[in-house]
Amino acid sequence: MNIVDSSILHNLYSSDTNRKISALSKLAQTSDEVIIEKIISLLDDDEIRIRGEAFSTLFQNKNDISVKLVDGLHNPSKNIRAFCSIVLANRNDKNAINSIIKLVTDSSDMVRSCAFGSLGYLRAKKAKEEIHHGIFDSNIEAKKSAAYALILINEDFSVQERKELEGQKDPDFKKILEKNYK
Repeated sequence: MNIVDSSILHNLYSSDTNRKISALSKLAQTSDEVIIEKIISLLDDDEIRIRGEAFSTLFQNKNDISVKLVDGLHNPSKNIRAFCSIVLANRNDKNAINSIIKLVTDSSDMVRSCAFGSLGYLRAKKAKEEIHHGIFDSNIEAKKSAAYALILINEDFSVQERKELEGQKDPDFKKILEKNYK
């Protein structure tokens, strides 16, 4: 690691929000694995602006950082698991679909919701069974993400799924059902 990389890492580890954001804004094209890992860890920062800047930096990176992002799907932090799935989807990384599918049974509601959303965004037809099961998720946001993902992959709702969504008495589900009705 050279002096410049060392200085960047020092800023990324800083407790000063502005220093972190400034450093992140210059790293959109880094290929340094240590720096990529640190940026991924910042997806779990307490400060929302830092999480957003880390997300943006990873999304904009044109290098092949998929392995590190997929590694993030196994991180103990629910924020890192969830946001890595979204970054992978936004980067249109279809090679990550199998890894994202594993998150639809995650213990975190947020992670499941992001996984369903990511699979829909990736048009992951191979995950249709898992997404269909998401209609019966205990969390309403995960259920919404699964329902919308089914629309994105052009899947019809079963009679039971329709009843489940209608029973939620939520205006979002009414809109989703209207989009799916044929």
